Amino acid sequence: MPKRQLHGLVVSDKQDKTVIVSVERRFTHPVLKKTIRRTTKYHAHDETNEYSVGDMVWIEEHKPISKLKRWSVTQGEKKKKVL
Repeated sequence: MPKRQLHGLVVSDKQDKTVIVSVERRFTHPVLKKTIRRTTKYHAHDETNEYSVGDMVWIEEHKPISKLKRWSVTQGEKKKKVL
C-alpha cells in the first residue's frame, strides 16, 4: 500500500528534529451545501532542522518514530524573506 502524502504549513519548529505541520482539508457540508475548512496538526520528523515557521512542506507517512511522530518531511519550499 502506498504511503500517504500531505501538504501543509509549518506552525512550530521549537523541538529538536521535529516540526508541527498544519494540514487543511475542505469538504462540503451534507445539509448546508457550504464548503467547510478544517485543519489538523501533525508532528513530523525533520532530520536536518531545515524548515522553520511559515515554510510549506510535503510530509509522508512513516513508521512510528516517537509517541506522536508518525510522519516525516520529504520536501518543502522556504518562506520568502521580505526586505
